[in-house]
Order: sequence, then C-alpha cells, then structure tokens
Amino acid sequence: MKNRNIYAVLMSLGLLISSCGEDFLNKTDPTVLVAENFYETETQLIQAVSGVYGQLQPLISNQWQYTEFITDNTTLHFNPGNRGQGPALEALEFWQYNAATPNITNLYNSTYGTLVNVNTALARLPEANASDEIKQRSEGELRFVRAYLYFLLVQYFGDVIIVTEPISTPSEAFLYEREPVETVYQLIISDLQSAANTLPSSHPASETGRVTKGAALSLLGKVHLTRKEYPQAIAVLNQVLPLGYSLLGNYGNIFDPQNKNHQESIFEIQFQGDNLFGVHSNFIYTFAPRESFGAVIDFPGQEGGGWNTPTKDIIAAYEEGDLRKEVSLKEGYTDLDGNWVPVPFINKYNHPHSIRGVTNDNWPVLRYADVLLMLAEAINEENGPTADAHGYLNQIRERAGLDPITGLSQSQFRDAVLRERRIELAFENHRWFDLKRTMSTQELVDFLNAYGLRERADPTTSRGGIPFSNDDFVFEAHQVLFPMPQDQMRINPSLQQNPGY
Repeated sequence: MKNRNIYAVLMSLGLLISSCGEDFLNKTDPTVLVAENFYETETQLIQAVSGVYGQLQPLISNQWQYTEFITDNTTLHFNPGNRGQGPALEALEFWQYNAATPNITNLYNSTYGTLVNVNTALARLPEANASDEIKQRSEGELRFVRAYLYFLLVQYFGDVIIVTEPISTPSEAFLYEREPVETVYQLIISDLQSAANTLPSSHPASETGRVTKGAALSLLGKVHLTRKEYPQAIAVLNQVLPLGYSLLGNYGNIFDPQNKNHQESIFEIQFQGDNLFGVHSNFIYTFAPRESFGAVIDFPGQEGGGWNTPTKDIIAAYEEGDLRKEVSLKEGYTDLDGNWVPVPFINKYNHPHSIRGVTNDNWPVLRYADVLLMLAEAINEENGPTADAHGYLNQIRERAGLDPITGLSQSQFRDAVLRERRIELAFENHRWFDLKRTMSTQELVDFLNAYGLRERADPTTSRGGIPFSNDDFVFEAHQVLFPMPQDQMRINPSLQQNPGY
C-alpha cells in the first residue's frame, strides 16, 4: 500500500509517547515536561513528525462537535432512555455550553497536547543527526501543523496562549497569558509562509499523505480570507492553481477509501482500516442512526451513535438534481424488517469494511473544491462577481449536475458562494467557520436563533415525547467564542475568561 511508511511509523509511536508517561497527551501545554532523550537520529525525527500526524487523528475525529453539530447542518438522534454522554454533547448542539462543558475542555487540552510535541520536535530538530532534506521537510510539516492548530484555537477561543518552545518546568506555565488575536494570526501566517517556502509540491508514493506546499498555500489563503484580506487571499490561492490539483469527475470518488489522496485532495488526515494496528477511523459508527441494528452498518445488531445527524434544514437546501445529495447524506434507511425509518444520517464516510468498528475512511481537511470556492469568494469581495469568480463557482456546480449561475450582483454572488460551500463541503467541518467569517455577530445570532425556532417547531428526529427545555436552541452573542475551560482558569488564575461566561 502506498501509505505504508507513514502507517508503520504511526504504529511505532510507543517509542516517543511511552517515554513521557501514559498520561502525557492528556496534560495541557504549557505545564508538561517532555522527554530529553529523543529526536537524536533521522529515524527518531521521522517518528516524531509522524507521531504528530497521529495526534491529528483523534482531533479530527471529534472536530464535528465544534464545526457542524453546533450549526444548522446537523443535530442528534435523541435518546430519551440512555443519556450517557448526551448532556455533554447536547450542550454544544443546544448552545448551552459553559466553562465547565467537558467537551470544550477536551478540545482545548488535546490541541495543546499536540502542540507540546510540535514545539519539542521543532526545538530539537537542529540537533538531530539527519539529512538537510529531512530536516527541511520536517520543519515545514511541523510549522504547518502548528499553524493549523492555532488557526482552530483562535477561531474557537479568540485570544489564546502562544507557546512556541518546550516548557522545562511547570512553574513556567504561569508566565503565559492569552495573546491578542492579531498576534496569534501573525504566528499562523509566519509559520505557513515558512512551510510554503520549504515544503515540496508532492512527495514520493511511499510518503503520500504528508503535508505539501499546496496545503500550506491553501491554508494560508483561508487565513487571509478569514481576515478579509482579499488581495492577499487571491494572490496566495492563485499559487495553488498550477500545482496539479483538479476536481474529480465523480463527487463520490472524493470519499472512497480506495481512492485516497487523489488529485482533488490537498490535505487529508490519514487512517487505515481492515487491520488491528490502531490507526483506523470509525466515523460512521458515530454518525449512523441509533436502533438501526445492522441496516446501515453491515454487521449484525450494529447500531450507530445517532450523532451529527443531518437536519431537515440542510436536506431542504439541496437543489433538485444535485448529484452530491446521495453521496453526502441519506434521509433515512430501510430496517431489517423492510420498514422505512425516516432518520437521516451522514453517508460520506459510510463504506464497506471487514472488521467491526474499524473503518478505512480518511478525513478531508483541504481539497481543491474549497480552493476554488475561496477564490470565488475573495474575488467577489474585492472586485465584484467577475467572470473568473463565476467560473470558479460554476466548476463546482457543473460537477454536481447543476446549471451554471450567471448575472448575479455582488450580494447575490456572496450568498450563492456560501450556499455552495454549505453543500459542497457538507459535514467536512467548515460550516461554523464559514458562518462566523461571512456574518456579523448580530447576523449570526439572528440566523442561528431562526434556525433554532425551526428545529424546535419541527425536530429532525423524534424526541420520544421529551420536550425541549426553554434554553435549548437559544444563541447569544458571546457564544461566538467558546469559554476558556474552567480547569485552565483554576490552573492559571492570571487567565482572563471570555466575556459572557
């Protein structure tokens, strides 16, 4: 298999992680002590970088909670009989999260836990007995990952702690305070520019899945777009166009595990199923309906978690004849008794697999369709709906079997791009950031509360006779940022909480 080298190194992670204790990854930067006897050889350096890739697997596996579930895209298959983890996840879905919400604490801790290894590897990289080529590639990969993680953190939390060096003693942690958003973005931009300048445009087949120049440029373009720096976004994204990416002819092939790292893929998180090596995915087990008992996941008696369920709202957003709908979601399923059950579920990550609970799906983070839609958006904001802007948008629509759009005003084109992003990138962790980028705070408050009223009046799935609480689906302006976790405020009393919490 062409990704064998990356997977082999991921499976040997014990060398790196076990040297720091079993709970190493659960500690929050900047209070963790790191191993001093690693990163010395080229093999260890490669293992360290691949270990960072491995830490992205659990991060991406849970990211739907904070980017799709919190929006109008998805909801839940309510379980009145088994609350389990329901309250913690429902706090996000119903916008009742606070500083004690455990999932937000886990998001914060796991992200900084990954940054521990990123920063340590970057600091120790010059000392490693490795070739200049491996050192340069490793630095670019690590800087990309650090930029990506801080891009997530700054959008989730606003001002955040910046740590770029290993911390040698716990007491140093108390010297850190949250840095302004602008300072965080300057670090992100600097890291991505460095990565784009040092990373190759492609890797040998045995190294497929590693970060490339195209990934660094694509994320940098997204950063500029987020900051409404449209000329810079256009200039950077235009550099991606000649790098050899292209749209696949069939939308479904994007997500097929037999077609990983294809020409449309710019960066995807690597997983490997059909074995028990521990680097598999299991997205469909989270997303499939409860009580489906093998009708959706093809194992006897197997049901799903019922989480991240497509809403009636997004189902209605698909245009007639859109070829993406059948790939992205199902509006229900036929149970084992032949009855139709109208419980929707995400279908993008639903593929045959040989071992229960062990799937082979990768997760797309950046793909060429996203670049084209970002270019269309940036050009429209800077120059109006030019022929180029229409052309980039219509490439996406034409693959979906839809008629091209023409003659739109700037405002109409802006709305059209946001609608297209919602459908094209559905359930790929873009919706929350797209809404925050394209709406003012008050517009977002009004938009989400209007959706909440619709969902309360006509829920996507049955609630088994349990009514909504008065506070469910009530969104307030301060919730555009997550709270700083309560545990972090206890650890470091100098931290300031986000307003409203």
